[in-house]
Amino acid sequence: MSAPLLRARGLAIGRGGRTLASGLELELQRGEVVALLGPNGAGKSTLLAVLAGLLEPSAGTVERGGRVAAALQGTALARRSVQANVEAALAWWGVPRAERAQRAAAALDALHVAQLAGRPASALSGGEARRVHIARALALRADVLLLDEPFAGLDAPTRAELLQDAATLLRDPVRATLLVVHDRAEAWALADRVALLLDGELISGPTATVLERPVSTAHARFLGFTGELRQPDGTIVRLRPAHVALDPDGPLAGRVVRRIPEEDGLLCELQLEHGRVQTRAPYPGPADGEPVRVRLDGGVELPGDGTSAAPAGTALAVANGPQLDEASAARERAPKSPGTTAAQQRGER
Repeated sequence: MSAPLLRARGLAIGRGGRTLASGLELELQRGEVVALLGPNGAGKSTLLAVLAGLLEPSAGTVERGGRVAAALQGTALARRSVQANVEAALAWWGVPRAERAQRAAAALDALHVAQLAGRPASALSGGEARRVHIARALALRADVLLLDEPFAGLDAPTRAELLQDAATLLRDPVRATLLVVHDRAEAWALADRVALLLDGELISGPTATVLERPVSTAHARFLGFTGELRQPDGTIVRLRPAHVALDPDGPLAGRVVRRIPEEDGLLCELQLEHGRVQTRAPYPGPADGEPVRVRLDGGVELPGDGTSAAPAGTALAVANGPQLDEASAARERAPKSPGTTAAQQRGER
């Protein structure tokens, strides 16, 4: 494997005098897309700013094998035309004047906003501004691109459309891309690997491994494993709603204790003999208090004390440990601008 375009070693990051995470290790390879996932307040945006060179780490180093561009959360477009906003970023990046118009136009076209080139940035909708913001970052053609929540603040249809476009545009064989996301669906759609920042620790590995095989109770809860069944040996099976199926011939009996209406049906909470689980059902679904039978089609087993335990066959990366390996991921997969863009020249921080 070639040398990474960006490598963080032993990083400690903080905000307001408080340490958010320490001992962080992360590498970004040419051609890959990595999603940085974690709850609010975990330090994702702070970590991205440190990787970009906008903030100094409390400890550790960041080695950069090329130029790094970062697009922060706010679009912060200047009071000028869309085209002029992108060209201004290119000028700041050092692109020769003769190349700026063409590169700006190409980036806007890729994001399907070329028709907005002459429009004042102040007249854009939220979705349009977000597309221009991403186009401005892509136009720089950085070696490493860091995006902080590029889909934030968008309505569902606009977000879905931009997510579909980004799935292609963010993938570049000569660039490494890291984007901060809140939503697991965004990580599934975009990322080769996921770096999960939770409780001051960073684990990274192939998307399917990190999202489908949580290594602790805290990870499982954050990743949507809302169900819990205690086994006779004290271990706990954690389950997502998708792992639980209503089945009249299922081996487990329970009853409905809560029904939550959703767009396409119901989320049903079930009380079983050894714990509670959730499952989804089409309308009208079972009634409150109705006895049901279920079968389990997945889940992960964790120690009853909530300590970390990697599933069999899975290598774990915590702090400065090795990354989750691709072979394990294959075994575990179920079939189932100015002001906003920051660049750093070659070198180390």
